[in-house]
Amino acid sequence: MTDDTPTAPASRPLSCPTALDAVHRALGAAMTDFAGWSMPLRYGSERAEHQAVRTSAGLFDLSHMGEITVTGPGAGALLDHALTGLLSTLPVGRARYTMICDAAGGILDDLIVYRLADREYLVVANASNAATVLDALTDRAAGFDAAVRDDRDAYALIAVQGPASPAVLGRLTDADLAGLRYYASLPGTVAGRRALIARTGYTGEDGFELFCAPDDAEPLWRAITEAGRPEGLVPCGLACRDTLRLEAGMPLYGHELTTATTPFDAGLGRVVRFDKPGDFVGRERLAAAAERAASAPPRALVGLVARGRRVARAGFAVVDAGGTVIGRVTSGAPSPTLGKPIAMAYVDPGYATPGTEGVAVDIRGTSEPFDVVALPFYKRRT
Repeated sequence: MTDDTPTAPASRPLSCPTALDAVHRALGAAMTDFAGWSMPLRYGSERAEHQAVRTSAGLFDLSHMGEITVTGPGAGALLDHALTGLLSTLPVGRARYTMICDAAGGILDDLIVYRLADREYLVVANASNAATVLDALTDRAAGFDAAVRDDRDAYALIAVQGPASPAVLGRLTDADLAGLRYYASLPGTVAGRRALIARTGYTGEDGFELFCAPDDAEPLWRAITEAGRPEGLVPCGLACRDTLRLEAGMPLYGHELTTATTPFDAGLGRVVRFDKPGDFVGRERLAAAAERAASAPPRALVGLVARGRRVARAGFAVVDAGGTVIGRVTSGAPSPTLGKPIAMAYVDPGYATPGTEGVAVDIRGTSEPFDVVALPFYKRRT
């Protein structure tokens, strides 16, 4: 994890415990404040936790995420107006990755939206931005026949991630996991507890996220732990979640995504749907950003793999052979899977082609050579 962990929203006290706080402490987790929540950073070796997710299964507490429910006849139209994506045509039971931008096209947050029923959607925001997203959706609901509800305290969120996750979860539910597609969800019962079972995740592996009542979180966690013993399932903290998502080339808000970044800057212009009916917040500026990206992009997001052993951290300068700054690292860490330090960085377009020579990162005054590669660094076998 980097040192620039988001601070807590003013509306929530510092280091708020999740429903699983006692479980984490009993397991000896190293705890940290993350976006105003007391969260497990690691339980032992973050490398071992990372490798367990890549090879078998890991169990995560994600209860710091922000759940916002949007209901009513105009719920879909509101989300079409408020977000960059087309949500009104999303089938019930499916989910979509999208973003919420400000009027200037800057990214306020990246989101997953689940359609639970014809007139009901669940919007899941990052912990550090949940209050911002809630306020923006509430403001943008004016004139729509829809209600925005803060459900952050109504849910705990547990994730089972890794190639063995279907086998682990399959021991605890009769839900049709085999028929549950990626970015889809269904209501079901897991270990006798009601949950929304979603085939989503932030690790680059197959897996599930379980939205449940806070009172059900601890018995559900214990049941999954027991069911996962044959596969070697282990509890996992935020540290390995960060290296897993980095290897998978997934952006992190506050690093690859900021209000100074448009979806097109981040190479994620696909989330902006100009073909949807009606206007949406930021449309004009996003259209201009799309044109710039098509003709003369100001920068590009690339992957960097170190030739040596030193790690490039967020904020470090990317330089050319002459020492001229050509970009900036957004995320960096040792990669347990590749066995080398890796990083994501925004660089000048002329240096964005994989295999470009002469690229280095200024690591505390020394230019360390890195290879430019295409993202992601790691892609699971399907």
